[in-house]
Amino acid sequence: MTNQQDQQKQEQQPSPQRYAAEEIQVLQGLEAVRKRPGMYVGSTGAKGLHHLVYEVVDNSIDEAMAGFCKKIIVIINKDNSVTVIDDGRGIPFDTHPQFHVSALEVVMTKLHAGGKFDKKSYKVSGGLHGVGISVVNALSKKVYVVVKRDGKMAEQTYERGNPTTTVAIQNIQVAQDNQGDKSQETGTTVTFWPDEQIFESIEFSYDLLAARLRELAFLNKGIHITLRDERGEKEQVFHYNGGIKEFVAYLNQNKHQFHETVHFEKEKDGISIEIAFAYNEGYQENVYSYANNINTIEGGTHLIGFKSAMTKCFNKYAEQHKMSDDIKLTSDDVFEGLSAVISIKVPEPQFEGQTKTKLGNSDIKGITDSLVFSTLSAFLEENPSIARLIVDKCINAANARDAARKARDLTRRKGALDSASLPGKLADCSNKDPARCEIYLVEGDSAGGSAKQGRNREFQAILPLRGKILNVEKARLHKIFANNEIVTMITALGTGIGDEFTIEKARYHKIIIMTDADVDGAHIRTLLLTFFYRYLRQLIEHGYIYIAQPPLYKIAKGKQAQYVYSDDEKDKLVTAWGEEGIGIQRYKGLGEMNPDQLWETTMDPDHRTLLQVTIEDAVEADKIFTILMGDDVEPRKQFIQENAKLVANLDV
Repeated sequence: MTNQQDQQKQEQQPSPQRYAAEEIQVLQGLEAVRKRPGMYVGSTGAKGLHHLVYEVVDNSIDEAMAGFCKKIIVIINKDNSVTVIDDGRGIPFDTHPQFHVSALEVVMTKLHAGGKFDKKSYKVSGGLHGVGISVVNALSKKVYVVVKRDGKMAEQTYERGNPTTTVAIQNIQVAQDNQGDKSQETGTTVTFWPDEQIFESIEFSYDLLAARLRELAFLNKGIHITLRDERGEKEQVFHYNGGIKEFVAYLNQNKHQFHETVHFEKEKDGISIEIAFAYNEGYQENVYSYANNINTIEGGTHLIGFKSAMTKCFNKYAEQHKMSDDIKLTSDDVFEGLSAVISIKVPEPQFEGQTKTKLGNSDIKGITDSLVFSTLSAFLEENPSIARLIVDKCINAANARDAARKARDLTRRKGALDSASLPGKLADCSNKDPARCEIYLVEGDSAGGSAKQGRNREFQAILPLRGKILNVEKARLHKIFANNEIVTMITALGTGIGDEFTIEKARYHKIIIMTDADVDGAHIRTLLLTFFYRYLRQLIEHGYIYIAQPPLYKIAKGKQAQYVYSDDEKDKLVTAWGEEGIGIQRYKGLGEMNPDQLWETTMDPDHRTLLQVTIEDAVEADKIFTILMGDDVEPRKQFIQENAKLVANLDV
């Protein structure tokens, strides 16, 4: 190292002696957002990219909640910019008294600037931090805004948070209807181009945006939300006059719902609560909670209050009508087979973090509990046939829970659930740091043998699975404990299951499903994914579940040899190399590969391809698992017919 390099390195090291006033950095304007984008939009990956759209749309939704917006149009443009158009009041663009520039420029360039703090413009809103549109501006390479109000139109352009033009204002023609009445066109149009310097990818997902916009249309009954994709000429309009009552019907499609949806709206102390729910004959809980249209994924005080009220209510009904002797229903019993939507509107919501995934207002629990308990108690007394159906189902769930406890105790006594005595067929790794360890769930003993020989024993564990595991979509927990392959898997993973599940006890932070590239392999993979989604969902949510991508072909010509992973890839390579003298080996199963081949194609971290399993849209994921693994044949047949053309490789 040269003296100059050594001096530079010393200057870069933090020094307590040099910590003085000049060391304090002040990030002006929107610099802080660009410096730490994850603090404001969650990440610089796909989640953060799509959050930009949600922030702009949320402003339009706030206008709708205030009663001023009826239509929202979201357009994914061909160049991966996004345009959001609404017919709300439009952002004010007169001169701001404090900053002496257009209010539009203040809203676009100042953090914590907006009309949602004093409750004069908005009684209820989702974006109370006032950072939404300015954050979008900061994280976009370009933004173009057009506002119409008061018979005028204003427009301004920005680049990476800074205005590149002044606010240009011009008069617009006022339209007249057939009676000669004048009406002023109002609204805001925002077009933004995400910054490639910030985001890992700027490719928007139509399906992700459709899921959120559908959700918003359910939560704001009557509003029209249009999503248009100019890249692939797709378009959908979301409009639900039934609101969250229709949302529950959507959640229960392809399931056997056995009573009419229960729906009510109540208000207390300025807080409005709307709830819709219905039970189906399945075993899964499907409950979604929202505060001011924001999906509180981690729940919060409103969900706690709802659970408490439902549990007390059904226990009281069962006791009064002598439906059970000594069974005390838990919230797990009451929520089995329940599809519900809880939507509350709070003037001053307290969210945990800027991404707002958990509601923290302490008073909401008591208000929700009180309103739900009194309303539901009255409903049950007025509808005894529905009440008995539901309470009977809850009691059956409680009995099944007791059976599951006994089955778990029996399984534990046999030592099968004791992580201290790991399954004999598990070839564990020597490293004990879960963050560095991975486990391959391998189809069959033959492939398991190759994987054991080819692996890196230091950090790769192998668990061969024999045959197809139980379809848990059609089974309760006590049936699961009777399935040897599932019990072996639970033991190896270390997390436990059901009410004993603990994510911190996971023994591996990469759980890799490795099955053959044929129909049976796809079926086994689907059964495993169904199990993880229904009973160990946190493993997916934490990003621990992966799917291995073994090659389909090995193509050799002369001294050249290459593995390819799809028919398209194979055809391109054959065309490039020429068909004459080419040898094409088709791998029907992992067992056909020797250990070295399996390592270099599918297990070597430097060369393998892994697909991480994520849940971007839980509602759609639940729907797909119900279709594929549920009892109804007709929806499954229709799904296969509609999607068969998308299957790249099919062995029949």
